[in-house]
Order: sequence, then structure tokens, then C-alpha cells
Amino acid sequence: MRSKIVVGWNENVDLPEWGIKRLGAKVDTGAQTSALHVENIEPIGRGRIRFDVVVHREKRDRHFPVTARVVRRSRVRSSNGHYDVRYFVETTVRIGPVEKTIEVSLVDRGKMAHRMLLGRSALRGDFVVDVSRRHVLDGPRKSTKTKKTKKRRSLGEAVAKAPLRASRER
Repeated sequence: MRSKIVVGWNENVDLPEWGIKRLGAKVDTGAQTSALHVENIEPIGRGRIRFDVVVHREKRDRHFPVTARVVRRSRVRSSNGHYDVRYFVETTVRIGPVEKTIEVSLVDRGKMAHRMLLGRSALRGDFVVDVSRRHVLDGPRKSTKTKKTKKRRSLGEAVAKAPLRASRER
């Protein structure tokens, strides 16, 4: 038996068939299947579908147009408990050194922090999840922005530095 690769609860993955690199994915052992944020789903006939994979939460113009074969349509219960019918497609995912074909449901995850969920079926046989860690395989994304940090003052410091107001006597 070969040893399994440790992943964190959050990893960057590649979808090489579609030219997508370093897509933020949440590892979700509570989900059986994987889910991918897409927009503009359009059936084009002969069991094929066209859609846009949105790869960035804030930069909505960063999307990849994709055409794929529909594997199935299925009723899925979302995290809020509601059921809806989703399209499923197959693609290759690269998680660290492992490349494998997975089934992905196409869904609007626009309000979610991660563009993709990796479910148990994508992880099965190759990975073990360390929920206390993130970006184990790839390191965190390198930010192009410099983050400004504001020094927090304790309550005592805030009170000591607050301007004194003269009280009015009546």
C-alpha cells in the first residue's frame, strides 16, 4: 500500500484540460462530489455544454470559456439544504503531484469564498486531509498587494490617548 499525500483544508489546484492554474479550492470531506463555480451555462446539443469558469472572486472578468461533454444531470442537496438539478462534467484535476480525472458539478458559487470544492470522490485513494493546515502542497498564493496592518491599541492606551473634554457646569 502506498502512502497517502497530506493536503490542507484549502489548496490551489490546476484544471489542465481547460488551461486553469492555481484555482483556490476548499477540501470538503462532507461533500461526496466536487463542485465548480461557473456562469453562463448553455446546452449546445449532442450532449455537450458551454460555460464560463470564473476563477477569481473579485475580478469577475477573469474567466475561462469551456465546452465539455455532459456526464449526467443529477439532483444535488446544497449546503443550505435546498435541492437543485446540476450538470456534471469530467475533467482532469492536478492536486500537487497527482493528476486524476474527476466528476465536477457546475454551480453558482459566487457568494462563496472558494471557486471550487473538492469532495471525497476526488480525494479517495490518494490523499489524507489535515484540517489544521492549508496550502500544504503549493504554498499560499503570492499577493501582489502589500497589506497594510493597523496597530491595535489596548483599551487602556485608547483611553489614555483620547482627547479630554471639559465638562460644562450648569
